[in-house]
Amino acid sequence: MKKYSIIVCLCIASVFAFNFSQDYFEISKNLDVFNTLYRELNIAYVDETKPGQLMKTGIEAMLASLDPYTNYYTENDIEDYRYMTTGEYGGIGALIQDVDKKITITEPYEGFAAYNAGLRAGDEIVEVNNVNVIGKKTEDITTMLKGQAGTPIKLKVLRLGQTAPVEVNLKREEIKVKAVPYYSMLNTEVGYIKLTSFTDNCSGEVKEALLKLKEKNCKSLIFDLRGNPGGLLQEAVNIVNLFVDKNNEVVSTKGKVKDWNKQYLSLYPPVDTQMPLVVLVDNNSASASEIVSGALQDLDRAVIVGQRSYGKGLVQQTRDLTYNTKLKVTVAKYYIPSGRCIQALDYTHKDEEGRVEKVPDSLITAFKTKNGRIIYDGAGILPDYKTEPVKYSNILGTLLNRNHVFTFVNHYLLKHPQYKATAANVTLSDEDYNDFVVYLKDKDYNYKTQCDFDLEDLKADAVNEKYYDDIKTEYEALLHKMASDKKSDLTKFKPEIKQFIEEEIASRFEFQRGRIETALRYDLEVAEAKKLLADKQKMTAILTTIEKPTKPFNPNKRF
Repeated sequence: MKKYSIIVCLCIASVFAFNFSQDYFEISKNLDVFNTLYRELNIAYVDETKPGQLMKTGIEAMLASLDPYTNYYTENDIEDYRYMTTGEYGGIGALIQDVDKKITITEPYEGFAAYNAGLRAGDEIVEVNNVNVIGKKTEDITTMLKGQAGTPIKLKVLRLGQTAPVEVNLKREEIKVKAVPYYSMLNTEVGYIKLTSFTDNCSGEVKEALLKLKEKNCKSLIFDLRGNPGGLLQEAVNIVNLFVDKNNEVVSTKGKVKDWNKQYLSLYPPVDTQMPLVVLVDNNSASASEIVSGALQDLDRAVIVGQRSYGKGLVQQTRDLTYNTKLKVTVAKYYIPSGRCIQALDYTHKDEEGRVEKVPDSLITAFKTKNGRIIYDGAGILPDYKTEPVKYSNILGTLLNRNHVFTFVNHYLLKHPQYKATAANVTLSDEDYNDFVVYLKDKDYNYKTQCDFDLEDLKADAVNEKYYDDIKTEYEALLHKMASDKKSDLTKFKPEIKQFIEEEIASRFEFQRGRIETALRYDLEVAEAKKLLADKQKMTAILTTIEKPTKPFNPNKRF
């Protein structure tokens, strides 16, 4: 017990080193209260406690009261933290998942240890370093597979279609997941770059892709930030710098400590300041994605296409703690060139249940782009050209979540061992789709729609209010009708289900590149962006048309 008291006392001593003036007594008093509570709890609690877990729970609950981006990382979390910031980790280079209660490789990373050892999607891992892993959780196996680069690891694997496991010896490697998994020419003039994260040197990957596309006569570009959760701020600045001249302000940060007030400029010669540019965003484009799209919008350098972005205008800094732990803490807000902050939620104001309020309409302010166009703060990045998000069916979500598409493709490729496909030519025939329907006959893919939930609520209300006996016949008929209609969903939603089967097949031959390229064939937003780039007059009009601001402004109604 003395060890934990000493640690907390050291924490108190470290606080004394800071000049917190008016908060000095309040901080020291509450740390003393916490110290005595923690000590007494460990001494007196009726059951055995786990001091480390108890402290971690307390820390995480404290940080959760602030915002979702202020996080504590234990020594065991450091590998995950490193992956989040750099895209690198030590491991075998493969995605694994629990498929029918089996630890299954769902995608090896091309060129890394697992791939080079011949492991492929559908292979089941049954042992790791002589430890039987059947029935274990995926996260436990992930921890066992990760480790320092160069260290040996022995797997026992049941290959897809085989009945006897084989031993596979390999060495862990430094795995670097590409932030730009795919880029290509969509036609003779339009290029496309997909960026999935803002990890270390992702700007270098984007620059390399852009230069290679320009070598192929790229005249205009679609830059896809959909689903990109963000990452390193400096990488966002460097990416904007590829498309704007030197010495433009890209973003500034402001916090309560003056040292955190910084201005970030484009410092390097750009690659191309004239190429027509469309940036794709959606509700999951956040943080650094919003710096890039927002700065390019403020500088009238790109047309933003899609849906309103997430709205994260907060900056985090990592602080090293004792025992190889870390604190990622929100230290500032960021402001893009027009002066606006796009933070959509105000974490300083929560209701009685702890829910965070959106920035009220009355506080949303109009700003101007470089050309004088009106844009707004407090609501994410609002697209210049709005598109409707694709809404997939309930049945597709169920088929994917229960791995029926994945396992069908396993069986399909075993049945057709000579089958070869590329993203350019993969096509699922009607006969193959019928095989998929047959494959599902003994599989569970039941799901509930919103109508199902509404019917359940209706029945509960009718029973409570004594009306159910009066409507029972009609209710059961409607329930039967709904069940019958769901059986036809495999036909009704055949096109989108076929698309995802084709994506899975392409991924077996061309991995993530194949999956993305196949998806692009069906991508309505990319098709819309291509049409927009072909209409130079419309592009110019979007970037130059000046409208008067409207008040009050409700981004949720408009978008």
